[in-house]
Amino acid sequence: MLRTSPVRILGERDREAVRKILDTDPVGNVFVASRLMTTTISAGGGSEVWGHVQRGRLTALCYSGANLVPVNAGPAAIRSFADHARWRGRRCSSIVGPVEAVSDFWEQVTPAWGPARVIRASQPVLEIDGPPAVPADPLVRRVRVEELNTLVPACVAMFTEEVGVPPDSGDGGALYRARVAELVRSGRAFARIEDGRVVFKAEIGAVTRHACQVQGVWVHPDLRGQGHSAAGMAAVVRYALAEIAPRVTLYVNDFNTPARAAYRRVGFRQVGEVMSVLF
Repeated sequence: MLRTSPVRILGERDREAVRKILDTDPVGNVFVASRLMTTTISAGGGSEVWGHVQRGRLTALCYSGANLVPVNAGPAAIRSFADHARWRGRRCSSIVGPVEAVSDFWEQVTPAWGPARVIRASQPVLEIDGPPAVPADPLVRRVRVEELNTLVPACVAMFTEEVGVPPDSGDGGALYRARVAELVRSGRAFARIEDGRVVFKAEIGAVTRHACQVQGVWVHPDLRGQGHSAAGMAAVVRYALAEIAPRVTLYVNDFNTPARAAYRRVGFRQVGEVMSVLF
């Protein structure tokens, strides 16, 4: 199957061709581009990049790690990626990407990979590249390393609420805590902390020269509905545009009406839509 398949495992020699494909949609591809900036493109290790090659030219990608993400993939590429994925077996915890591509891919791999734990069929992708439309919360700031023990429980609560399972069930939370700690050390974790309690928090998880992606937006349950989300996001946007990237993006569940309303108030606009399949 592999000898005749148009799918090839990519390596460092393909970096320039990969970059050109990722640059066709800097916002939509920010996660994959960010991952490949900091790792080698190679077979083996924790992740791979599959390439769809037609007439000697790379036309589409599929990032295969903890998340499986198709990039620039039309029906022919999705069919080939699905064939390869069925042959390899499921190694990811989620499939995330443009709605049409993920829907098509999931339909083809469901007999081998299903069932899914959760399907998020519509998640609007939002972007802002100018000053926020509401005042920023002056108490939102970068989290300090010594505040890690305060931040981590809020991150766990957000993840569990969003994904439906806790992130610390496998190894007691060591790996997840390390990821949060890295975001804090790199200056990409923001929060309003009062009397040892996180009021609002958000992290910037992916960064490229074109854009950055906000993740983990959370307001303490006792304080929701008081405007902390919009003001907090305005603060994160100001930091990000000034110091991290020229465009700020995120995606949100279509059913999360309060969050979508808060992002609209800040000035985010919809520029795409993704679908997630969670295992």
